[in-house]
Amino acid sequence: MNDMAKNLVLWLIIAAVLLSVFQNFSPSAPDNTISYSAFIEEVQTGRIESVIVEGPIIEGHRADNSAFKTTRPAVNDTGLMGDLLNNNVKVEGREPEKQSLWMQLLVAAFPILLILAIFMFFMRQMQGGASGRGGPMAFGKSKARLLSEDQINTTFADVAGVDEAKEDVHELVDFLRDPSRFQRLGGRIPQGVLMVGPPGTGKTLLAKAIAGEAKVPFFSISGSDFVEMFVGVGASRVRDMFEQAKKQSPCIIFIDEIDAVGRHRGGGHGGGNDEREQTLNQLLVEMDGFEGNEGVIVIAATNRPDVLDKALLRPGRFDRQVYVGLPDIRGREQILKVHVRKVPLDENIDLSIVARGTPGFSGADLSNLINEASLFAARANKRIVTMEEFEKARDKIMMGAERRSMVMSEKEKENTAYHEAGHAIIGRLMPEHDPVHKVSIIPRGRALGVTQFLPEEDRYSLSKRQLEGQLCSLFGGRIAEEIVHGLDGVTTGASNDIERATQMARNMVGRWGLSDKMGPVLYGEDEGQMPGTGHLTYSADTAREIDVEVRRMLDECYQRAETTLKENLDILHAMKDALMEYETIDSEQVDDLMHRRPVRPPHNWQDGDFGNWSGGKKSDDSDDSGGAEIVGGPAKEL
Repeated sequence: MNDMAKNLVLWLIIAAVLLSVFQNFSPSAPDNTISYSAFIEEVQTGRIESVIVEGPIIEGHRADNSAFKTTRPAVNDTGLMGDLLNNNVKVEGREPEKQSLWMQLLVAAFPILLILAIFMFFMRQMQGGASGRGGPMAFGKSKARLLSEDQINTTFADVAGVDEAKEDVHELVDFLRDPSRFQRLGGRIPQGVLMVGPPGTGKTLLAKAIAGEAKVPFFSISGSDFVEMFVGVGASRVRDMFEQAKKQSPCIIFIDEIDAVGRHRGGGHGGGNDEREQTLNQLLVEMDGFEGNEGVIVIAATNRPDVLDKALLRPGRFDRQVYVGLPDIRGREQILKVHVRKVPLDENIDLSIVARGTPGFSGADLSNLINEASLFAARANKRIVTMEEFEKARDKIMMGAERRSMVMSEKEKENTAYHEAGHAIIGRLMPEHDPVHKVSIIPRGRALGVTQFLPEEDRYSLSKRQLEGQLCSLFGGRIAEEIVHGLDGVTTGASNDIERATQMARNMVGRWGLSDKMGPVLYGEDEGQMPGTGHLTYSADTAREIDVEVRRMLDECYQRAETTLKENLDILHAMKDALMEYETIDSEQVDDLMHRRPVRPPHNWQDGDFGNWSGGKKSDDSDDSGGAEIVGGPAKEL
């Protein structure tokens, strides 16, 4: 309901109240109503001089000039007129009052007016509409949400882990604060800044921080808000948005997910007349500078810069690209410090350890990690968040939630223990392989067990030796089942491991050039207009050679892993026994097993009886280093 309707309802209420008050204070007319029987008696006695009959209502005057009024009962009184005439009463009739022409028109048009009112109401509730901003017929009005400089509390201090990106955009803040500083030297600040990066890295937060640092208005809109079902609406909204921005200059326009309207034009679809292309054309014109847009900076964000039209990226439009990537170990620690400001933490928590244990996490992932840890602490009725909650939260995010209620037979659990022990032993013995962090036979997600590897530091590339070690560890689970139960006893649980190993070997041959026979050549396929329509760029003979080389590489890694595992068969059985007893073992227990020492109980272990699990999860800080590679156990039962 708009302001006009609210005012109208308020005045109607005031008028009704005043009318009722005035009616109470107005002098009441004398009551001259008499009964019908009294009226007949007075007629017969000759006291009535004249009457006026209007339907059942009878009014008149007596001989003493006093007025009266009565109502005739709904019965047929045939003698009334005879009494009136016999007693010399003057009788008059009154024609029933007719409705006016305007009243007749109002009654006839009422259904049509009601339908129009309902239509206008529903149009106002929808996005379209009739006058004014946001009403019906206001399709072309911008949907950008304006935040004034007082409403933005985000600063660069709230953005962590993207130091290089903050340096790239810092001059925007200086320009918005003092434009003349750059204009004196003939400099022109970039009119458009394109922020590129994976989801959750803080692109929107960084744009808002620029407005918060510069203390300027901030227009925020999504790329999908421009596009409507009616052609021309998006272009109209772009024009309206820039008109509003010029009035608020200097200001920032932030367009999130610009790939919704900024994709390549043409391609044989729409003929250049569709809604999305018209919106893009208008955006290009507004940013081109036919009219001065001084003080208006457009910041756009996307994680698909490859699909954007080339005209958007030329100088004068989005001529500066700022890459907001995933944070490194130092950036993750800074992000954690920002997010834990309102979380009561245990004084023994070292955020650098948590940062080393979360490789590949974005800012949004780290925020989710802290939230999950807080929820775990709240469920346990704790007042502070400890390292144990962080460990549980990380395991839940990386490996999925535990399924402790899942019914598993002892045979199935034993097979899972052998499977995961095979992964862990091979991974531990391979050179330059990531260290084992945790081995568990507690079902998580679709996996019946998991083996988690955490690298000692962030890795940006892998050598051939490291990749071959990963191939061997992937086959470790299947080989352990084959050694213990024979080839007929191998289960379908290794399907995911085989799939990952095959894809890795094929990439080593066809993409990364790590095969001596095939050489450093890319064996891929052309990209088609539609997904799946590309064709191979090499011959059938080459494809056969690739398959042979992939098979040779997998066979060599398989034989190497099998030989290694057979040489350490006693460790395999010992690790199986430890997993059956504790269900989850950490890096310290794996060290004991690999050195053939008695296995120490896990942290928080309360009852060492065989088969009784009582908190096999650890709160281990010693080896929370780096990132995570998870090798799933019997994950996909067919």
